Amino acid sequence: MPLALSPLDLTALIVFAVAWLAYEPLLKAAARGKGAINTDMTVIRVAWMKNMAGRENKFMDGQLLGHALNSASFFASSNLILIAGAAGVLFGGESTFRSASSLVVIQTSTRLVFELQIALVLVALARGLLDFIWSIRQMNYCIAAVGAAPDSEDAAFKTAYGEAAARLLNPALSAFNAGVRGYYFALAAAAWLFGPIAFLAATLGAVSLLLWRQRRSKAAGAIADLRKLLGG
Repeated sequence: MPLALSPLDLTALIVFAVAWLAYEPLLKAAARGKGAINTDMTVIRVAWMKNMAGRENKFMDGQLLGHALNSASFFASSNLILIAGAAGVLFGGESTFRSASSLVVIQTSTRLVFELQIALVLVALARGLLDFIWSIRQMNYCIAAVGAAPDSEDAAFKTAYGEAAARLLNPALSAFNAGVRGYYFALAAAAWLFGPIAFLAATLGAVSLLLWRQRRSKAAGAIADLRKLLGG
């Protein structure tokens, strides 16, 4: 059975693939170490871990990490449910394709194209799930690092220990952010069911929204101010 993708479908799919795979590297390059939430937060987390290493009572740090771990676990569980739903549609066979094709708003030419559209949603969700799983593992490592932090009066040791712990925490929360970002691209992929124009618009809209939140939102401004106050 031929795939029968129109030139507009193919263009929208290529734009989606480039936006999805290149978003994070391009954001890092555009931020140049500052000016975006993700990059500014790396400095704030380093300050947190340095302060953690210098605190006698680290109960609060453990509680905060536990909250982050619970959030990642919640999103991972939600992702599994969504993946199961998408997989059910993908492997639903001819009856699922006919039911979807009967809807006026759904634009799909053949069953193979329909399966490709659902598979793209499934892949976006699956990549997000892998990010959440890796985030959870790294957060567990970081919790162990917090629990193992010794009491020391050596300022240089505490600084070095905090920086080492931050090298665990930053990738963990970056992976969590990547998992959350997967929802944006999964929604953009789902828009393909409504046609290539909707798919292209949703992809560009998702990227624009992500960039605005990273660079121009009130949260981005507040985080940038915090980074400056911390001397980063």
